[in-house]
Amino acid sequence: MDDGTIFHLAENDYRLCSYTRAMDWLCWSAMGFDVSIVDETYEVAALAVQGPTSCAILREMGCEGLEELKSFGIKSYAFEGVDLLVSRTGFTGDLGYELWIDPSRAEILWDKLFEAGKHRGIKPFGSHALEMARIEAGFIQATVDFIPAQDEIRRGRARSPLELGLEWLVDFNKAMFNGKKALLREKQQGSRYRFVFLDVEGNKPAEHSFIYKGKKQVGIVTSAAWCPTAKSNIALAQVDAKYGEEGDELIAEIYYQRELHWSRVMAKCRVIDKPVFNPPRRRTTPVMDY
Repeated sequence: MDDGTIFHLAENDYRLCSYTRAMDWLCWSAMGFDVSIVDETYEVAALAVQGPTSCAILREMGCEGLEELKSFGIKSYAFEGVDLLVSRTGFTGDLGYELWIDPSRAEILWDKLFEAGKHRGIKPFGSHALEMARIEAGFIQATVDFIPAQDEIRRGRARSPLELGLEWLVDFNKAMFNGKKALLREKQQGSRYRFVFLDVEGNKPAEHSFIYKGKKQVGIVTSAAWCPTAKSNIALAQVDAKYGEEGDELIAEIYYQRELHWSRVMAKCRVIDKPVFNPPRRRTTPVMDY
């Protein structure tokens, strides 16, 4: 999946949480329709609470019945005189929630959350930890793993949903949608690229590496990390469509620096069929009390 979520807040009222340029796409797509689009970026404070104990901690804070909320569901709670919106979403691939609240109550929310979670070892985490978690889970990210069409500068750099392994998100039975003819043509003629998960030998992350089949360059790594949870060296990559079948053996050209010295490693890697981290608790309902 990519990093965009649409919340249905009420009848004819939706909220899109996505990367910054998505606002431009919405405005372009809304032309000619009776739709109002408002940028709420600075009107909503957001906080991700992720991990096995996330539900238990939020229940401790007063979010009763949260264990019954299904994946991508949303539930509203009263908090310090305002609405606290809790969604069972996140970018870690684990059980987790995202909290949405008026910025005036954000600091109070933080303090009460950490007070409720102190006995379960709650800790703050930053963008580097989040990046590792989303690579473990195989989540692809706009502007990192692919270039959205509106950001494309050089022709041919954008990728279609089929080339990103996202065909399951495309409903070809729908009468009409943007790009349908182009995607049907691609299905008939074949894609240029495919998106793959790689298990890389060694422990040096293959960030921005070229991918080879024999001596031929056939792709590039878009994201990579040594993943401590899965004890694996994982890479997400785009390769020429005729390569990258499950089990295919490829080579990653890795450069890394130690003590101001650059080294080059030609690491063997194998195409795997799915992300390395996908615990059952991520979708199980009701949620167990960890």
